Amino acid sequence: MVSILSSFESRLMQLENSIIPVHKQTENLQRLQENVDKTLSCLDHVISYYHVAKDTDRIIREGPSGRLDEYLACIARIQKAVEYFQDNNPDSPELNTVKARFEKGKELLEAEFRSLLTRYSKPVPPILILDAISVDEDIELQEEVVLEHLPEAVLQDIICISGWLVEYGRNQDFMNVYFQIRSSQLDRSIKGLKDHFRKNSASSGILYSPAVQTKRKDTPTKKAPKRPVYIPGYDNDLRVKLHSDALNEKHGATTGKDDVLDIEIDSYIHCISAFVKLAQSEYALLTEIIPEHHQKKTFDSLIQEALDNLMLEGDNIVSAARRAIMRHDYSAVLTIFPILRHLKMNKSEFDSTLQGTAASTKNKLPTLITSMETIGAKALEEFADSIKNDPDKEYNMPKDGTVHELTSNAILFLQQLLDFHETAGAMLASQETSSASSSTSDFNKRLLSSYICKVLGNLQLNLLSKSKVYEDSALSAIFLHNNYNYILKSLEKSELIQLVTVTQRKAESSYRELIKQQIDIYQRSWLKVLEHLTDKNMPIFQPGAKLKDKERQVIKDKFKGFNDGLEELCKIQKGWAIPDKEQRDYIRQSQRKIVSDAYRAFVQRCANISFTKNPEKYHKYRPEEVEEMIEKLFDTSA
Repeated sequence: MVSILSSFESRLMQLENSIIPVHKQTENLQRLQENVDKTLSCLDHVISYYHVAKDTDRIIREGPSGRLDEYLACIARIQKAVEYFQDNNPDSPELNTVKARFEKGKELLEAEFRSLLTRYSKPVPPILILDAISVDEDIELQEEVVLEHLPEAVLQDIICISGWLVEYGRNQDFMNVYFQIRSSQLDRSIKGLKDHFRKNSASSGILYSPAVQTKRKDTPTKKAPKRPVYIPGYDNDLRVKLHSDALNEKHGATTGKDDVLDIEIDSYIHCISAFVKLAQSEYALLTEIIPEHHQKKTFDSLIQEALDNLMLEGDNIVSAARRAIMRHDYSAVLTIFPILRHLKMNKSEFDSTLQGTAASTKNKLPTLITSMETIGAKALEEFADSIKNDPDKEYNMPKDGTVHELTSNAILFLQQLLDFHETAGAMLASQETSSASSSTSDFNKRLLSSYICKVLGNLQLNLLSKSKVYEDSALSAIFLHNNYNYILKSLEKSELIQLVTVTQRKAESSYRELIKQQIDIYQRSWLKVLEHLTDKNMPIFQPGAKLKDKERQVIKDKFKGFNDGLEELCKIQKGWAIPDKEQRDYIRQSQRKIVSDAYRAFVQRCANISFTKNPEKYHKYRPEEVEEMIEKLFDTSA
């Protein structure tokens, strides 16, 4: 057994000694085979770099249009070849070849980027913009209008190209291309809206898109037109209208020009809203295409042209208002109010949109607002002074004592100011150095109230001065009565009275007292007629007694004096005017009662007195006829 085992062990050792060398030789052969395969593979890979330029020539020459993915794959191959030659054979001519091919490919990508942007960037249609900036307050869940600037497929290609240019192209020039093209489209969109708005407003009065029946955002854009102010009692009187038209004609502001001006104001306000909406939309688009750390700078450059044009137009409006003020046409400043109100109401959204831009960009709107507030406040102050200093031109005074042109224009101005009371109050507050920290709504309201009271006070002083032009004190009283009454009725009807009473609580009662005073002064003009009907110098006689010639003459003189005075007053005062029917009737009835009662009493006293053989010569009018004559006072048509 031992011998068998020892023999087996010996044979195993011989076998092992024989196999192990063979095994090791086999391993070496396998390793050599693998090395050969790897070397061949590496050679194939290296050789492929030498063929990249030839293999990609056709695709690079034809460009990326319509096959961007395939083109970028070719660019990736070229880029790897460049890296290989730079690392392994930097002096080889092949490196220059693939480098040139890479630069050519990059240029064509940049050209494709520009081409896609140029081809598919179109101005946003005006109707779509108007839909986007309009809000219907009655619809709580209103679907927001989305402004799609580029088709989705094109947008994805542009995003892909910009990503490659940033990561591999090491190029930022495409960002300049981007903002230049998009800036031009933004500006063209706003100009297109302006042109559309002017054409449609002029032809059909459409102020917003006919596609969506919506209300304008924030505030009505129309300024109050220059039109006659009709109030109860004045409905049939054309003097106020004539005065207003005369002023408009004087300053070249006819109805047609007013309509054009309204359209310009509306157009500008819509363009401001459109700029905010379009800029927000542009920024959303930009964030998908431009790298994050370049977005704010690119956006700042993109909006400059459109923003500068808007600010320039705003400056032109301020300049036009300044020129108008120099011509003493203060109504022109009303063009600033709706614009200024809109700018201030949208300032927070404006600032939010421009967040991250340069300080010079952010300051453009506040600078325009300050300019408008300054010129507006100056116009308001100069208007108040002009009311005070309006000359007392005799030829300019109404012959019939009706409402003066100055009064109707001043009230019209204040009524139009009422539509923008918050803006006007803030405008006045902006010029108060002490109000920097205390400019509140109540403070602004008090300032505006004080201003209106100042204008009314100046107007009252000027009217009082103008009334002295009339030689007849009664006509002067009628003139002041008409103007005071017109002021009071206008204040009450337009709710200006609420603003006035903020600082002058008794303003209404003060005007009523002034009106009453002028009626009393007017009624004194009848005293010279009524004095003939008094008992002064009246002879004392017994019924049936015969009068002396002197006594008869006294009664004759009284009748004659009354008749002549009545006829003269009625003839003169019939040509005077009291436009307010309520006041006209009140004064007529009051005067009719006073005169009629005195005349009846006088006639009754003289009824049984024989003072003439021709009583009809002196007793010309029955009391009813006297009343009829007084009823025709202030009636130019009678």
